[in-house]
Amino acid sequence: MVNEKINAFIAGVGVCIPDTVLTNYDLARTMDTSEEWIRTMTGIRERHIVDPEQATSDLGVVAAEQAVIQAEINNADVDLIITATMSPDLLVPATACIIQEQLGMKNTPAFDVSAGCSGFIYALVTGAQFVSTGLYRTVLVIGADANSRIANWEDRGSCIVVGDGAGAVVLRPALPEQGILSMRLGADGSGVKRLHIPAGGTRMAVTAENIAANMHKVKMDGQEVFQFAMRMLPKVTEEALEMAGISKDEVALIIPHQANQRIIEAAARRMDMSMDKFMINLDRYGNTSSASIPIALDEALKTNRIKPGDVVVLTGFGAGLTWGAVVIRW
Repeated sequence: MVNEKINAFIAGVGVCIPDTVLTNYDLARTMDTSEEWIRTMTGIRERHIVDPEQATSDLGVVAAEQAVIQAEINNADVDLIITATMSPDLLVPATACIIQEQLGMKNTPAFDVSAGCSGFIYALVTGAQFVSTGLYRTVLVIGADANSRIANWEDRGSCIVVGDGAGAVVLRPALPEQGILSMRLGADGSGVKRLHIPAGGTRMAVTAENIAANMHKVKMDGQEVFQFAMRMLPKVTEEALEMAGISKDEVALIIPHQANQRIIEAAARRMDMSMDKFMINLDRYGNTSSASIPIALDEALKTNRIKPGDVVVLTGFGAGLTWGAVVIRW
């Protein structure tokens, strides 16, 4: 007997945005740039930054609590916690374990996913598989990053896009023909050094010399990442739609990773789709890495850009190099 496939659907969404706002004008006062240049090159006007006492897990906890409430479940109902982050509290243990303890979800399995800004998509796909097999009914997926802590604020090309935040979703079994319809992931390890942190792992220790050279901070080849993203964002989106047997005309909304306005505009042109079908909020939050897609999803729901029955695509790219897309019937 063949078991019928169980789709996972998003039963609840939650976010956490730090209170401190860092505008382009603030950055222009401390580095060789201008508000107009940042806005023109990225589409970003401001971003939110964690306070000195806040860590990535603190953001993740708040987002998770909101998602659980919206899903109308109790903490005891959560069977698994997956956290996507590129700025963990610690190298060991997983930030998901720290979040689990803070939520009081004792003995609930918890682990991290590291796929850069594609992390939330990777975590969502992973969580959906646990629901699909029937092993777990309720999976909490969190995307959280405090990348202002690992950004090199002397590198204008990379630090101007950085924002902090967290988003979380609760996955549960869906009704037939609803929920996650298709998933597509990819990676190209030859692009590791296009976006990476050289020091801090087993390849390069953190030393006084490395710290002085900012080797413990993010290094990015901005032009190479930009070109990669413009190619891959439309490609993986179209592949996921093809897997689901859904045409572009049937799509109500695409929620891409919020990295750069120009990347999203280029993807829309390559897919011959109107920008009206793309959710964009990076002007107010910047690039929040693993958190960008769930934060944008939460706003899309609150502003009624998603209605029951709509086809929604979540799509992203990131360090690794990695990419992924998920097609959902809401």
